[in-house]
Amino acid sequence: MSKSRKALTKIFVDLPHHWATGGESMWALPLGADLFEVRNTPFYAYDLNFLDVVRAVPTLPDEKPSILAIARRGGHQTLRVFFKEGVEEPERVQVLDDLRRFGVSYESCSPRYFSLDVAPKGDVAGLRAHLDELEDTLAYETCEARSPGSFDDLPPQSTASKKQVTKKPTKKPPAGKKPIKKKAAKKAARKAGARR
Repeated sequence: MSKSRKALTKIFVDLPHHWATGGESMWALPLGADLFEVRNTPFYAYDLNFLDVVRAVPTLPDEKPSILAIARRGGHQTLRVFFKEGVEEPERVQVLDDLRRFGVSYESCSPRYFSLDVAPKGDVAGLRAHLDELEDTLAYETCEARSPGSFDDLPPQSTASKKQVTKKPTKKPPAGKKPIKKKAAKKAARKAGARR
């Protein structure tokens, strides 16, 4: 293990409402005073990015520190891609390597599910336009905050609330944002979870 890797520790973020997992661990550099610098691109958490500095404390003495808040942004942005069934590894590698021109690096969660890190000077608009052109190959999601004050997905709508709604409003994603197909994402996440 390299000297810099030895200095890293695992931190945890609780995700009780996430569609794929209940929480996520990630590598971080301890900075002291309960501050940690995130050192990998999150696969599930929203509004959390590579090199963000977070405040984290363990809830029990033997547990990993749990992320409570962002102390300072690192300037990176996160997107996630899910390759569709039938896209073979050579094509996936070619697509991912081509994304480097937008200031992107990537990490694999499974053979079809990848987390993209966009560097502070990366071309997010160009990247999203390019990913839109690849709709036959992959689906993607952006990773802005979903639930205020949390790194989690939105909680599911309660049964009582659903009964009161007579007509479900159609939600259009914000301009330039492509909704992710949750069925494919759930399947990829389940496969990835089985390997951890």
